[in-house]
Amino acid sequence: MSSTHDVSRGASHDAIVIGGGLVGAAIAWGLTGQGLQVALLDEGDVAYRASRGNFGLVWAQSKGLGAPHYQRWTRASALAWPDLAADLAARTGRDVGLQQPGGVHLCLSVAEFEDRAAKMARMREEAGNFGFEYRMIRAPELRDMLPGLGPKVVGASWTPYDGHANPLVLLHALHRAFTEAGGTYVPNAKVEADIHAAPHDFAVTAGGQRFAAPRVVLAAGLGNADLAPRFGLSAPVRPQRGQVIVTERTAEVLPMPVTTIRQTTEGSIMLGDSIEEVGFDTRQKPEVIKVIAERAVQSFPWIGRLNIVRAWSALRVMAPDGLPIYDQSETCPGAFTANCHSGVTLAGAHARLLAPMIAAGALDQERLGLLTAKRFNAA
Repeated sequence: MSSTHDVSRGASHDAIVIGGGLVGAAIAWGLTGQGLQVALLDEGDVAYRASRGNFGLVWAQSKGLGAPHYQRWTRASALAWPDLAADLAARTGRDVGLQQPGGVHLCLSVAEFEDRAAKMARMREEAGNFGFEYRMIRAPELRDMLPGLGPKVVGASWTPYDGHANPLVLLHALHRAFTEAGGTYVPNAKVEADIHAAPHDFAVTAGGQRFAAPRVVLAAGLGNADLAPRFGLSAPVRPQRGQVIVTERTAEVLPMPVTTIRQTTEGSIMLGDSIEEVGFDTRQKPEVIKVIAERAVQSFPWIGRLNIVRAWSALRVMAPDGLPIYDQSETCPGAFTANCHSGVTLAGAHARLLAPMIAAGALDQERLGLLTAKRFNAA
């Protein structure tokens, strides 16, 4: 670690957040709500920004199978979302488009339906006294809920916790709320090699400026893998590509989001999602787009009549077990890391639950003790 710390050559803050995507922006805004002076360092769109490829779901029903602590964290975030959306709208005038009517996961075969039922039953069992409300719905009833459903659909799982929002408007609203609350937003600010890290004493150079603070939060997505060891932390994250298709606007109405299909407030249909282990490769693959489109048309045949207007890919931030990583440094207290692939879903938790922990100086072990990087050493 560098020993070139010189606060006189840099601005002093209560906290530095490295990473201006959805995760970093939510945490930074949450920290300003705790009365802290915060610098948000954003490398910008030259980074592998997962936020620009986020599908936009606020989703709980598929999160936490085999990991009830993650299920509770996700549900807590979904519960915090209405207040988060209302607060952002009041502060910025931006409607992030939150709709939480519940959500469904479609099954296109009996085998899929049975497998899904078994998983949902296990989710409820693992939830214990926390509870997990869901229903397995057969096709006849489901067609009343989702007009235009295809004949191949045999049923679905439904939970009341789920919804969706506009991820790009959310990112803009978080940035605006942060700066209007007095936060310092620094664009085009990639953190350079000159880093000082000591207990409650950090300084970094980014965008030609020096920043110092007693707290630092690493929320740089895939960049955390390299940054974390500089602060006595570990972030074993890898890229996982996902592709998204967007159709033209349609008069057809999708009453609630589906795991891989949602309708935006403007009327277009978003289709996803692929899971591809291709490293740092953001190219699109026509074969994958074809699979996404075919399943969407099998689910709702009317989608096949729509024109595709654009498609893109982005890289998720994925831990070895697929769960988030939240950690605090033992050698450099005051340094934290936050890593996840669900920046929209977990925005409520990051702003409302995680930020107060960081402001107080320690993570809540009851909530997050099983989501630290130590779990990989134990394994």
